[in-house]
Amino acid sequence: MNGQEKKKHNKGGRNPKANPAIHRYVFRLTDEENAKFLSLFEASGADNKAQFVTSLLFQKTIKSVKVDMAAMDYYTRLTAFFGQFRAIGVNYNQVVKILYRHFSEKKAAAYLFKLEKQTVELAKLCRDIMELTKEFEAKHLDIDSEK
Repeated sequence: MNGQEKKKHNKGGRNPKANPAIHRYVFRLTDEENAKFLSLFEASGADNKAQFVTSLLFQKTIKSVKVDMAAMDYYTRLTAFFGQFRAIGVNYNQVVKILYRHFSEKKAAAYLFKLEKQTVELAKLCRDIMELTKEFEAKHLDIDSEK
């Protein structure tokens, strides 16, 4: 093979598409229309605007994902708080073991009485959190069902 035949055999570059999109259309939007278009585009999850427009024109299904940041923040904080609450439970167990190991039974019982008072307050706090969560979920579910 000489140099000419080699060039014809290996062109290099990208492989050509089977059905390339060669037709182009241009349209103009007002500021309000553009803002609405951009919000719809962002909610669609499409990769690019051309794909989004063609899917709208040919009535292809578009996935739309709405994220409620307030709900996400609430659940993130609730999860972190639950982790702390669980850590308190682990520490509680460790403290009880240490009290009985290092103190007399009478002194350990006195400290446990104080610890028990704090535990009652924690249990009340836990019930309050559960109630707030139920209220939040009820309100959040009511908003979702109206949409």
